[in-house]
Amino acid sequence: MRALPDDFPPLASLTRPKVVILNDTAVSDGGTAALALLSARLLRARGHQVTFISGDDGDSGELAALGIRLIALGGRALLDQSRAKAAWSGLYNPQTRDAIAALIAAEDTPDTVYHLHGWAGILTPAVFDALKPVARRSYIHAHDSFLACPNGVYYDFPRQQPCTRAPLSLSCLTTNCDKRAMHHKVWRSLRHGLLRRAFDTRLPWAGVLILHPGMVAGMTRAGIPAHLLQVVRNPAEPLTPTRIKAEANRRFAFIGRIEPGKGLRTLCDAARIAAVPLRVIGDGSARAALQHDFPEVEFTGWLAQSEIGAHLQDIRALVMPSRFPEPFGLVAAEASRSGLPVIMSDVALLAQKVQAKGLGLSCSAASAETLSTALRALAEMPEAEIRQISARGYEGTESICQSHDGWVDELAGRYCLAVG
Repeated sequence: MRALPDDFPPLASLTRPKVVILNDTAVSDGGTAALALLSARLLRARGHQVTFISGDDGDSGELAALGIRLIALGGRALLDQSRAKAAWSGLYNPQTRDAIAALIAAEDTPDTVYHLHGWAGILTPAVFDALKPVARRSYIHAHDSFLACPNGVYYDFPRQQPCTRAPLSLSCLTTNCDKRAMHHKVWRSLRHGLLRRAFDTRLPWAGVLILHPGMVAGMTRAGIPAHLLQVVRNPAEPLTPTRIKAEANRRFAFIGRIEPGKGLRTLCDAARIAAVPLRVIGDGSARAALQHDFPEVEFTGWLAQSEIGAHLQDIRALVMPSRFPEPFGLVAAEASRSGLPVIMSDVALLAQKVQAKGLGLSCSAASAETLSTALRALAEMPEAEIRQISARGYEGTESICQSHDGWVDELAGRYCLAVG
């Protein structure tokens, strides 16, 4: 995996490349979009000329107000289209390819870098074909495993276990691992075949940015060369201006999408067994059923990033009970930096580091019984010990992330390498 050279010169002494950021959306509808937009703001603040290409209708003028050029391609998310249209346009969108290719042909310069974030929702594998002529100056950010795995998470949803199959192998193609149905798996496999053709790894791409060294095995299993993989840890900042006094609190919290595989039903069961209160911050397809089955659990619905901190002041710990191996877990890092201990499923790639750094507990989330044991451990932990975990996370002396400044420094350094 390529790292920045130890003798890399100070960024202030280098020419600032122009940056074109590409993402499915121009609104913060998830972790990938939030980080794509954050990079645009931070890079613009550093003096880079930034263009943001989004697959959707764009924003309400926020990017333009910061001096960031927005090009919105006007596409729609798959769930916002009819089934027939989504099934076709979601596989490969030639309009996306042609629009981006035309822009590159008309405006590309030797000091322009391209950075692709999310593509699976609107842009489709077509975006990779558009980027081929500038592959040497194009970075692909693997915020998840969609670049390698048809269902994006290396997880067998019906069997509720991590998947170790080689993507698009006979075993993969004949296994129903989808969270909905086998015909969805067939569709995802077709799209993945198109992705492999469009993302030609024989080309000299600037790099595939991964969030954790633990992602290497899954990427190389899919045929992505190890020499393209570069670890760039995600950034995180506190959700609150002051430390949350977790030691004085009793309630636990979950933040994120309420979807299959996130382990939220198991967490609700575990909270009931451990007799601890639980607050769920987020929304998703499984919310209505969980609200019906667990009336004692508080569901806030979706909250803007700026609103979340106010709902954490009475929280003792954040719980991340994912059943699949999430590569990072941005909310866990943000919660830790706010002073909350973290309970993380042991299949998450950051779980061991969370426990080793004294920021919380790693535990099995395979059953409500094992997860309830971890909830009880935090609920019964002495206040002084909780206070130490809380202060350690808030002060950043032990961290599972990097600062915004450190993150944008690393991105800018890699951009300079690509145009150098």
